[in-house]
Amino acid sequence: MAYVDGFVLPVPTKNLAAYKRMARVFGKVCREHGVLAYHECVGDDLKVKMGISFPTLLKLKKGESVIFAWVLYKSKAHRTKVMAAIMKDARLKTPPKSMPFDCNRMSWGGFKSIVSI
Repeated sequence: MAYVDGFVLPVPTKNLAAYKRMARVFGKVCREHGVLAYHECVGDDLKVKMGISFPTLLKLKKGESVIFAWVLYKSKAHRTKVMAAIMKDARLKTPPKSMPFDCNRMSWGGFKSIVSI
């Protein structure tokens, strides 16, 4: 079964273009090192009638957008190998002059796939 890294984070809407540029570079690096799929998505339909909405979960502030992202690997071992290579990639050694989001409000983790159709 596949392995997935999932991310949810708030990004100031005014910074979405900068975030998208950064995500494109990271996504390209990921794919070149063997990631099976890489997706970055911005919230569009977040008013839910049951459960906790992403804006509530993130304590979204006025002028912020929700980003939901996921990265697909063959397995957890594949993720470990690929991430080691990604972290050594020279294109990621120079951080942006200013991050387009607050890293302390990002939530992420690795997930074992339990259903894949």
